[in-house]
Amino acid sequence: MVATHAPLWLALLLSGAGLLALAPAAGTAQDIAPIGDPPEAALTNGPLLPDAVLRSSSLTFPAILEAFEREAAARSDQLAADGAFDLMLKGEAYDRLSGTWSGGFGKVEARQPLRPMGAEVFGSYRVSDGRFPIYENINNTNRLGEVKVGALFSLLRDNKIDQRRFGIEDARLAASQARLDVMLVQMNVQYEALRAYWRWVAAGEEIQVFEELLEIAEARQIGLAREVREGARPRIALTENEQNLLRRRTLLEEAKRNFLTAANSLGFYLRDSSGRMIVPTREQLPDTSRLKAIPPVEALLAVPLNEVIQNRPELQTFRLALERATNRVELRRNDLQPQLDASVEVSRDFGAIGDGGPTFDSTDTVVGVTLTVPLQRREARGRLERAEAELRETELRQRRIADQITTEVSNILANFSTALTLADLAEAEVEQATSMVQAERTRFRLGAGDFFLVNVREETAANAQISAIRADLAGRLAEASYNAATMNLAALGLE
Repeated sequence: MVATHAPLWLALLLSGAGLLALAPAAGTAQDIAPIGDPPEAALTNGPLLPDAVLRSSSLTFPAILEAFEREAAARSDQLAADGAFDLMLKGEAYDRLSGTWSGGFGKVEARQPLRPMGAEVFGSYRVSDGRFPIYENINNTNRLGEVKVGALFSLLRDNKIDQRRFGIEDARLAASQARLDVMLVQMNVQYEALRAYWRWVAAGEEIQVFEELLEIAEARQIGLAREVREGARPRIALTENEQNLLRRRTLLEEAKRNFLTAANSLGFYLRDSSGRMIVPTREQLPDTSRLKAIPPVEALLAVPLNEVIQNRPELQTFRLALERATNRVELRRNDLQPQLDASVEVSRDFGAIGDGGPTFDSTDTVVGVTLTVPLQRREARGRLERAEAELRETELRQRRIADQITTEVSNILANFSTALTLADLAEAEVEQATSMVQAERTRFRLGAGDFFLVNVREETAANAQISAIRADLAGRLAEASYNAATMNLAALGLE
């Protein structure tokens, strides 16, 4: 018995395995070759410009790479959710090794879930041989076996939505949120990189101001020492200038410390292709006169802010979150419905009449209905109420974030306008202070001036220059804030 039936059933099982082997394999990742020069080339050769900083941070900063990996994970979840509708193949073999009865059978069945109406279609082939006891009579087929096809349908619960279809849509929306999260992380990183860059540039300019101030005092020290030796000046003048030297050296050392701190902060965003940080040097400071000027406020106001704000990644993410929450509410409402399933199947035996007799030699059409009604439905009601509360919470949070973004953009514009005004005033102050220094030095050389006033004028002029540098820095930072808030991707190096 076993020797005659086993090859047939083994062939059925092997055919099922062959169909599985023909199923399409999951896509594999492709290696993408980098385009263009490595980012470190522009970070170590010549002046360091904003575009090079933005390119480096966009390609190598870990937070951005992490966001891309989260997006890849979300896409993988989407692929896994699609697996709920994979074609399923099942093989089964049954035989008796001993006993009164000799009946055995082999069966191969394929099932394909469908999205409309929560349906499922199936088809199977079964062949039997030998004699079965009466309580296993259903296993009999004709000599060439039985072919069966059928379908299942959900008429109430799971008709429009079920856990599988919800999972696919939820995974798709989650993948879209992950893509928006990448954009949000990119904008934040580029914004912070720009802030670090302009602080580094400003710190370098401040060093130059204090170096020039110190050089003036050192040159004056040489002249005063000669005049003191010749008796033309009292020694107290030399002592006073030495005090100024110490104060100016202190200011210079503080400026150098600030520059090193700014360079380290900028180096956090400058990395080579292997991810190692690159700390910029003072020799890489750009010529500020060749950098792009800060645009006027009027040019920024030409952008339709309401449209830009609505396209912000945070609000787009909330819209997707609302859609996900709405879908979950629909799923929980679905759980409240009775389960009413319908089935239909058609089977036909082929070949000579088998051991089961002529009753199996026919075409059978069978329909059925199954009704399941949970009476209290407390679990479903509790889940629905929770889903509705989460939906309302998301709506309120979206409104709060939208108002917060609008307020932030308005504040950025106000700060930007004020920063430009202060920068103009600081430049005017520098011109006035420089004129006063030149006049006081002339009076001092002619013997009509006072050494104390010369020092005061020089330090006032230096302070005016520092104020101008910091006012320009405030304008640069406000511009970066505005570009990030309004999603100016070109200005952030993301296009």
